[in-house]
Amino acid sequence: MQSDPQKNAVIEIRKLYKAFGDKVVLEGIDMELLKGENLIVMGRSGTGKSVLIKIICGLLKPDSGSVTVLGKNVPQLSKKELQELRLKIGFSFQSSALYDSMSVKENLEFPLVRNRGSLTRKEVNKAVTEVLEAVGLSQTLNQMPAELSGGQRKRIGIARTIIMRPEIMLYDEPTAGLDPITCIGINDLINQVKEQFKTSSVIITHDLTCAKHTGDKVAMLLDGKFLKQGTFDEVFAHPEERIKGFYDYNFIS
Repeated sequence: MQSDPQKNAVIEIRKLYKAFGDKVVLEGIDMELLKGENLIVMGRSGTGKSVLIKIICGLLKPDSGSVTVLGKNVPQLSKKELQELRLKIGFSFQSSALYDSMSVKENLEFPLVRNRGSLTRKEVNKAVTEVLEAVGLSQTLNQMPAELSGGQRKRIGIARTIIMRPEIMLYDEPTAGLDPITCIGINDLINQVKEQFKTSSVIITHDLTCAKHTGDKVAMLLDGKFLKQGTFDEVFAHPEERIKGFYDYNFIS
């Protein structure tokens, strides 16, 4: 399948295979993330969603197939080239991954100081202020992570990611463990980040409300393959019982 250069894909995956011993996790995956697009990846636990993300980041190597991210052939990159590419990819962890011994301000400064050592103190302060305003938590500047709610921790985790101005965002279960009202706020924030910071995103989620609210495109991963890709409505109109089960669990059970 040839890509259309006019579509401006920022991630392009073709015929991706990955196995661990006898267990085949990904079996011939084709995937494309276009510039400015949010792609939802759904599937049961253990279906390979996290493996896919790790391959995109270069944390795992595929057994076969091609993985191109921002024009770079990821499996063939040197360690230095991979580090440079990762600076353009933001990873929002399910746990938020904040350093408990650091204040919110110090957590946000950390990636800048480590990776952008040439910035002045004024530039660092400006960047911290901008991302805190973007996630609506300016008042938490000097608080410790333990003083934040789950939703606030999630927002600060996203702020620490976007402070590096990544071109691609990878969200791992962004609404997991949050109450429904907080989930709506996080969904709105994901859309806001896309518009304000011009990101393209892969969002792993089990939450169909998140998928419907944030996704331009949905890919359903079952048995190591994308069974269906398309809009939310197109995917959940598919007759496959396992896809129907996902919908029923979220919206009927």
